[in-house]
Amino acid sequence: MNEASPGPAFVALIPARLASTRLPEKALADLGGVPMVVRVAQRAAASGAERVAVATDAERIAQAVRAAGFEAVITRADHPSGTDRLAEAAEILGLEPQQIVVNVQGDEPLVDPALIRALAQRLAATPEAAIATAAHPIDRVADYLNPNVVKVVPDARGMAALFSRAPIPFDRDHFAQFPAGLPLDLGPQMRARAFPLRHIGLYAYRVAFLAAYPLLARAPTEELESLEQLRALWHGYRIALLVTETAPAPGVDTAADLAAVRAYLSATPAQD
Repeated sequence: MNEASPGPAFVALIPARLASTRLPEKALADLGGVPMVVRVAQRAAASGAERVAVATDAERIAQAVRAAGFEAVITRADHPSGTDRLAEAAEILGLEPQQIVVNVQGDEPLVDPALIRALAQRLAATPEAAIATAAHPIDRVADYLNPNVVKVVPDARGMAALFSRAPIPFDRDHFAQFPAGLPLDLGPQMRARAFPLRHIGLYAYRVAFLAAYPLLARAPTEELESLEQLRALWHGYRIALLVTETAPAPGVDTAADLAAVRAYLSATPAQD
């Protein structure tokens, strides 16, 4: 996904906190002389977004973003989730209820601009959905069984029916020996019938949903799985899926991740 194409008007919002448990102050981590959050803003701008803004609780992040020519808004520090932070940012920015906002994570400096744009297009083309998100096929059993890999099952219309950390859908015949034994991979037969999908944590929202979200009660499934998108499903909101062929570039959670991105950017000048 690299070629720009026309699409709906949308706003890219980037939530970024200064605090980070595994990698302190990673939003400001240097990537070739550019803070990580600014790299993300540059990728978001390349998507064709009509407006790019960073929502942060730290003045240092806001200063770095503004120095690079991007918009930044200061939000409360006590938000329980990034979605709540986006809701406050959308209000501060005065966005209209019908506008589409794409949530671009501040720790994904290699995010594909075309994926951001495609997600906005998916939501714009699905008026009955309040949210759009992405997924890609899982090929390895290790990923399928990994609770840190979130799975999603679509319905007949390409909407999300369920998200879970559990291995879903579960092919009873293909996994006949489970848990005593497993095949080496998921196999073409399972993929042809109902291949499992890995959820990609990139979202597009309608601003009206963002305004409603902080007022919604937490769902029992959300509390069990620690997946906030389950709150939307619990309350009847539709989530459109965009299925990509391959996984997106990884984000930055650890020092090793940061070193890998630095090495990639050093070897790939076109990313600058």
